[in-house]
Amino acid sequence: MKLSEYREIIRPRLSDYRYRHCVNVAQQARHLAELYGADPQKAETAGILHDIMKDTDPEEQLSVIQEAGIMLSEIEKSSHKLWHAISGAAFVKMRLGIVDEDILKAIRYHTTGRAGMSLLEKIIFIADFTSAERDFDGAAELKKLVEKDLRQAILEGLCYTIRDLAGRRKTIHPDALAAYNEILLHS
Repeated sequence: MKLSEYREIIRPRLSDYRYRHCVNVAQQARHLAELYGADPQKAETAGILHDIMKDTDPEEQLSVIQEAGIMLSEIEKSSHKLWHAISGAAFVKMRLGIVDEDILKAIRYHTTGRAGMSLLEKIIFIADFTSAERDFDGAAELKKLVEKDLRQAILEGLCYTIRDLAGRRKTIHPDALAAYNEILLHS
């Protein structure tokens, strides 16, 4: 499918804000793919689809997860905000017929990251942080950093997530910690 077709699919599923965010992530992902040597079309596809389930009711997200035969960990069960990434990857595979594992993993791990991320996974993870509409404290600095150093930008994104979750006394997914540790150990 073409990007325009994916836009038509996600548009009715998302709020205006979330739709604009997906369009912006797709644009940022393409830019970063061109900058760092990944496949721009795959990056754009993963970017436009990464939040396809974000505005879907948790019950429907869980239904898609169960239909795909995915077993949630205790942390995943307790953190509904992670479900959209898991159900999103399952949805685009089952309903849209996307079988490219790199795209599926980029969607699946865009919220947590993980150890052993592919270049595409890294790009979608950080494109989600640095898309045009993002304006959290530190967003402008992170947008500048990603233009110079992908690894350092991902580390900063992971630090932001870990600090935020710990500060709010929320569980931290082991994949986020594994991604953080891997970057530090292999720098």
